[in-house]
This record gives sequence, structure tokens and C-alpha cells, in this order.
Amino acid sequence: MLNAENLMDAEQRRFAWRCRRGLLELDIVLQDFVNKQFNSLNMSELQAFDDLLALPDNEFWDLINSSKQPNKTGLAETEAANAMLAKLRSVRLNQNQEAE
Repeated sequence: MLNAENLMDAEQRRFAWRCRRGLLELDIVLQDFVNKQFNSLNMSELQAFDDLLALPDNEFWDLINSSKQPNKTGLAETEAANAMLAKLRSVRLNQNQEAE
């Protein structure tokens, strides 16, 4: 029988699979993010995360790494996308602090 918990678990597995990337640094940040923060995301954040996952690896990494400014006409200008990028950056920063 399907219930909300099973659906959420299936959705988390789907996102975890989409987070497997060719760029190792991005892969590590995204997998860690899904494992630690996925359950706290609301629907607009999930949609923004889904949209961000559609970006090419290097462009996505540049946004997380803050080495590139978001495209003003692209999805990254939305509040939800900016909030997701901030959450992803916090995961990346936490990883850097743990490594030191």
C-alpha cells in the first residue's frame, strides 16, 4: 500500500540518483545534502532543487561555489532557487570545516 512516507522515500531515492554527477565535488555535496537535509525541504524548495539538478555540472558547481553569478534570466534568480543554493553552500562549507 502506498502512503505518504513511502512516496517521500521514493522521491528521496529519485533525487539521490539524480545527484550522482560526473563532477566529484558536486557529487559529494549533493549526496550529502540529500542524506542530511532532504526531509526538511518544502515543495517550492524541491521544485527549485529539481530545476537546479537540470543544470550542467560545471554551471551548477559554479553557482554552489559562488564563483559565478546566477543568470538574471535563468531559474537561479528565483527566491526558491537562491534559498536552495544557500542550503547547498552551507553543506559545502560544513564539509570544508570538517576536513580542517
